[in-house]
Amino acid sequence: MRATLRWAHSDLRTHRGEALFLVLATAGVVVSLLLATALFGYATNPWQRVFTQSRGAHVWLHTADTADAGRLNALDGVTAVAGPYPTASTTLASRGARAAVELRGTPDRPSVGRPLIASGHWLDPATPDGVVLESRLARTLLAAPGDTLTLPGTARTLTVLGVADSAEPRYRPGERPGLVWALPSAVRDPNGQVTGLRLTDPEDTDYAVQRAVTELGAGAVGEVTTWKQARAEEQGDNRLLGQVLGLFGLGALIAAGLAVHGAIATRIRGHLRDISILKAIGFTPSQVVRVYLLQHLAYALLGAVSAAALTEALGNRLPGRLGDAVGVWQGLPGHAVVLFAVPVCAVLFIAATTGLAAWRAGRVPPVPVPRPASSAGAGLSGPVRRLLGVRLSPALVLGWHTAFARRPRTLATVARLALPLLLIVVALSAWSTIDRFQSRPEQIGLPTALTVHTDSGMGARDARALLDDDPQVAAVYPGVEVAALVPGQTSTIALRGLGTREAPYPHALAEGRAADGPDEAVAGQGLLNLLDAEVGDWVRMTVGDEPQILHIVGRSIEPENAGRTISTSLDTLRENDPGLTPSRYELQLHPGADASTVAARLTSAGHGHLDVHTVPNPADGLSPLRGVVVGLITILALIGLIELLTAIGGMVREGERDLLALKAIGLSPRQIIGITITATAFTALVAVVAGTALGAPLGRWLIDAQGRSSGVGAGIANAPSAALLLVFGAAAVAGAAAVAAVPATRAARRRLTDTLSAVA
Repeated sequence: MRATLRWAHSDLRTHRGEALFLVLATAGVVVSLLLATALFGYATNPWQRVFTQSRGAHVWLHTADTADAGRLNALDGVTAVAGPYPTASTTLASRGARAAVELRGTPDRPSVGRPLIASGHWLDPATPDGVVLESRLARTLLAAPGDTLTLPGTARTLTVLGVADSAEPRYRPGERPGLVWALPSAVRDPNGQVTGLRLTDPEDTDYAVQRAVTELGAGAVGEVTTWKQARAEEQGDNRLLGQVLGLFGLGALIAAGLAVHGAIATRIRGHLRDISILKAIGFTPSQVVRVYLLQHLAYALLGAVSAAALTEALGNRLPGRLGDAVGVWQGLPGHAVVLFAVPVCAVLFIAATTGLAAWRAGRVPPVPVPRPASSAGAGLSGPVRRLLGVRLSPALVLGWHTAFARRPRTLATVARLALPLLLIVVALSAWSTIDRFQSRPEQIGLPTALTVHTDSGMGARDARALLDDDPQVAAVYPGVEVAALVPGQTSTIALRGLGTREAPYPHALAEGRAADGPDEAVAGQGLLNLLDAEVGDWVRMTVGDEPQILHIVGRSIEPENAGRTISTSLDTLRENDPGLTPSRYELQLHPGADASTVAARLTSAGHGHLDVHTVPNPADGLSPLRGVVVGLITILALIGLIELLTAIGGMVREGERDLLALKAIGLSPRQIIGITITATAFTALVAVVAGTALGAPLGRWLIDAQGRSSGVGAGIANAPSAALLLVFGAAAVAGAAAVAAVPATRAARRRLTDTLSAVA
């Protein structure tokens, strides 16, 4: 045992840098996997907790106020019904903020879909104009219990009694109104009603919706929302961040395992004589394997334990969403199990790769096999000798020969080094895609900066004139948006009429062509997935009692509504309803215009009849991804450095025998150093080319696959620029050459007696 520890200690002293990098890389990998697990838990658990505690409804049906929703109690599979509650659409304002809301008349605190009071208290008949706000809406309005809300354009006010959490789809500016619970007497002029259904089997949601729509009649149902939609919306960007961290964490774990495997394999080749001596003095093959296995297992264990301890102690102090995610995750029941299982799995994977490499050490014969003698020119191919004869730099020619003389071994080294470089290119692709969202939003389905909603108090002509008169508004696209039932009547989608045939709306098309003819439309990926349709199909949907048949001629990138949107021109919708007037306007601004300033100016000019808000950019929710990308690149760079040090050490050890011959034929120490540096640079160059060639298309494919699954659609990926990839490649090659300089210099300056003893 003492001899084993001495051997491990000697090896650690010789490869201290490599050991440190291995510990740091393992820690980074485990931290990535733990943060990914925390984000997945953060994405799902808060909503699931609210849904469970509130006995959330699996289906919410928005219907006409004349619909007989009481008949839904008799449907098979329905265990409880909430409502029907009268609803009215209006706008609330507080502290300069405005939001479209749905007032819901709730006489008693419901047993199904029961709001969970976060602050304040529930409705009180003693305060007839008191309301309870959904929590996200309350944050938007900067409202708290005791505050007074105004209804723009009227003298009416409402008093906030409480703020509550709900499992229903929450407020999203311009997409979904906020939820406000009020007494029925406070819901004046209701324009509909809402009913919630709690089901025996949540997986039968589509069938239950179909039965409910059939029972009430398609014309009576305006909108359907389900628990699956609410859960998907709540997961949102958190789930995406978790997927990114998990994907790169697993990729980095594989790269780290391969790097350890290569390091041990190279070290065994360089210590064949020492291993033979160990066996000759009594070491068994299992003891030799155990030396390498336990040593690298200790490195991995140290890194994994450090990562788990840091995540547990400091994870909730991380800024922004990552810190919130870790804080929530630490309170979940399975937190301790995951905190133990993830590091253990990472250590076991590294142990498996270590064991495969160490097994070779156990097969080394106990009698040293002398290496065949060679000279400086032995093994040189004809082209290499001719290049040396034409007075090319010996360092360049012999460096190329050193790097690629042993092709199988060189290919293995290049493959191990290319893997972290490939993942870095994928990470750069994610960074470039986020930059595209922020710098060129018109290319990813956000051609306008502001959305304006009007109420009945302002006519379409007056609204258009007011918007056109603003000096910073470049273009105005009138439109409407209605909820439509899809074929089969299992869910609703957004049907939009935007722009006219004379001034078409500038959709960002990823496939097909623009809708410029009668009954033509473009659809988002989410709608195509929902209907199992593709470009070129005709689709039929129902708006109230009226059918609408449209020909999908293109696929647009749709960041809103999970891509479950179909868009046509306002003229097409007017063919079915000639009296249709626009109720929303999409505004393009002149370059340099500040959207918030224009929104405030238009809101003031509208005198309470305009609801103006900026178009949300998905990149705003992905800002934490930048920090994640930087951290991942650092981890992958450490893994690449481990593999690079392994390759350099192998080159130096295998070049010890040629050192005497190189000095004998007159090469200077600087030229000998240049051979190792050049060989390392050539190896790194091939790895960079391979990693870039494979990483760029892989990054595009992964990002587009995520776009398709989220409903936004493929076509959002943006590969890193050629200049960035060139800088990345040059930095990697130059860094590899710089790292090789120190061991190459040390080897070239060795005394001849040292070299003779090393090769004897």
